[in-house]
Amino acid sequence: MVRAIVGANWGDEGKGKITDMLACDADVVVRFQGGANAGHTIINEYGKFALHLLPSGAFRAGAVNVIGPGVALYVPALLKEVGELKSRGVPAPNLLVSDRAQVVMPYHIDFDTFEEERLAGHAFGSTRSGMAPFYADRAAKNGFQVCELFGPQDALLDKLTRICAIKNTLLRHLYQKPMIDPEAMLELLMAWREQLRPYVGDVSKLLRDTVGKGGSILLEGQLGALRDLDHGIYPFSTSSSPLAGYAPVGAGLPLNAIEGVIAVTKAYSSCVGAGPFVSEIHDETEAGKLRALGGDAGEFGATTGRPRRMGWFDCVATRYGARVQGATELALTNLDALSEYPEIPVCVAYEHEGKRLDDFPCTPLLDACKPVLETRPGWRSDIRGLTDWDALPDAAKAYVRFVEESVGVPVTLLSTGPGRDEIIRLDKKA
Repeated sequence: MVRAIVGANWGDEGKGKITDMLACDADVVVRFQGGANAGHTIINEYGKFALHLLPSGAFRAGAVNVIGPGVALYVPALLKEVGELKSRGVPAPNLLVSDRAQVVMPYHIDFDTFEEERLAGHAFGSTRSGMAPFYADRAAKNGFQVCELFGPQDALLDKLTRICAIKNTLLRHLYQKPMIDPEAMLELLMAWREQLRPYVGDVSKLLRDTVGKGGSILLEGQLGALRDLDHGIYPFSTSSSPLAGYAPVGAGLPLNAIEGVIAVTKAYSSCVGAGPFVSEIHDETEAGKLRALGGDAGEFGATTGRPRRMGWFDCVATRYGARVQGATELALTNLDALSEYPEIPVCVAYEHEGKRLDDFPCTPLLDACKPVLETRPGWRSDIRGLTDWDALPDAAKAYVRFVEESVGVPVTLLSTGPGRDEIIRLDKKA
């Protein structure tokens, strides 16, 4: 069985926990897009971890963890994560890196930083991990596939020289920054080649063989539907597609291989970075309260450490996100964070110039939208760690059913805490 685990919102929905939990039955876990620009927080018997490139099946001895061809591979970040896991007593993950994946170069990160600095007040809120310059080079055919690192060095140097001529023109005339030395870049790529050598292989063949044997594959997305380059809040988007529709492309599978799509959403909303956020809580005291309740370390970006912007559950955005993801089921996370509220506001629609909107609009309209808020009854009791649906207060059950009805997709996984086992499996409920 092949299932995609993707975000219904702005990212940071809890995909890492859901993947880590479901990976106990998986043969292969695949990261299919994005790079080290976002993190998946995982809490299990080994401790608390923030993974940026490693798939969240890294803690499961029986799973092969795959970096697919659609991933922006920053080699130092990947190797650092593998080393950190080993240093904390986690067995070395069974890792396979696609020979067709492309590498993030140091100058991609530099250009990302320089451009955000140049834009100043008009910046997009980038994590400065090099994603936009990387994917731009990839589309312009100025990237480096992993397999090229194992080819002739003179061909690599020739390509580096041509690319650096373009980069150095921008560095000199637009950013006034030091030039790039092609030979230094070649030396770095040769070092990366040797570090990657034990992990590189043919991902497509592994996945094809696994499907042929009736095995289980999880396709793990990064960020969420509202950050998609085509269907998200453009230009406040990422530079790749976090949609389940891209998952088979970014992994190396045929489209018809996917049998289910789990869209992950929080019981409230959170967002890192710039752009419209209709259900945002603008009272910092109220936002700070929800931020502090949202997990063991609060709501702060796993990659940047930036405090997340907080908002109430957004029916409009989540319904749209689940739709473009093709969700067959929902995983609802962080329900326990709402336990202190006697009443819980939810955004049931948008208002734009006096008119009610029930469908998610494009960015220019979104900028001028206001939330239409209603309140749902709270439960005022601690539900953290519950694993039995029947043990939930009636008001908490009603909130879950409200989410299902508003989004139009059944909730099959209900997270009641950050730990791996703090979850209610509604998909197992008779």
